[in-house]
Amino acid sequence: MALSKAQFGNFRLFTLETGTFLLDGGSMFGVVPKTLWSRLLECDERNRVLLTARVMLVHSAATGRVYLIDSGIGHKFDVKFEKIYGLDFSGYTLESSLEYHGFRTSDITDVVFTHLHFDHCGGAVRHGDDGQPELTFPKAPHWVHTAQWDNVLHPNERESSSFLPENIEPLRESGQIQLVDDGHVYEPGFEIVVVEGHTPGQQLPLLIDGNRKLLFAADLLPTTSHLPLPWVMGFDTRPLLTLEDKKRVFSRCIRENILLFLEHDPHHELVTLGETPQRPSVAWAGTLDDL
Repeated sequence: MALSKAQFGNFRLFTLETGTFLLDGGSMFGVVPKTLWSRLLECDERNRVLLTARVMLVHSAATGRVYLIDSGIGHKFDVKFEKIYGLDFSGYTLESSLEYHGFRTSDITDVVFTHLHFDHCGGAVRHGDDGQPELTFPKAPHWVHTAQWDNVLHPNERESSSFLPENIEPLRESGQIQLVDDGHVYEPGFEIVVVEGHTPGQQLPLLIDGNRKLLFAADLLPTTSHLPLPWVMGFDTRPLLTLEDKKRVFSRCIRENILLFLEHDPHHELVTLGETPQRPSVAWAGTLDDL
């Protein structure tokens, strides 16, 4: 998918593709049988479905801040890891996407993590010239919800494998982690919506331009195939709470015609929802270029 951009109120928004990866289809759809989900997402011979690691750059005209929302998986993992997850950087990387839009890693003033699972934060840590881990954006505060950070420091056994030490330890030791709570406003027009079912304290950035709103959906809605309310990922720590999160957020998205930016969908970047909160559907699909 081509890289896109848009003017959105005081913000310039840029799509950054950071590569693709493969995850087990059963894990992506929980209790939903393969005979149903495979009609919407094809899988390979190992039952893995293709996902994007699509993130967003937000450049504020009001403050000059350059926010990076999530950072993809990154490139520091060994061959075994790359094969397990089918990592593919042949199309785009975080760095090449930034360069395409005229930015460098040194331009990033703030990193906003929706949460700290490896596919959302791995690109924020890289190997330096000496082979040791270092922050990709060493001068930027890295913003995390308080509940998520507490969860990372005291992970449950079910979720701990998603918090990779090679990502978390450099972030923790850097002193660059900054914590936010519910209702946090990064600046006027840049707020957050907090959801708890996938992982505690998942913060979804909400950008506002008058009557227009755009929500970075992260893992509340990883793909449009997850629109049916019961289609909840097996990765979610509290699936019934995810169900309530989806009802609440989808209802608001339909009522306010909020744009949803999709992080993992290989076919859709931006959508709006239609029908009813109980049976949400894609009303419109496009890219930032269409705004």
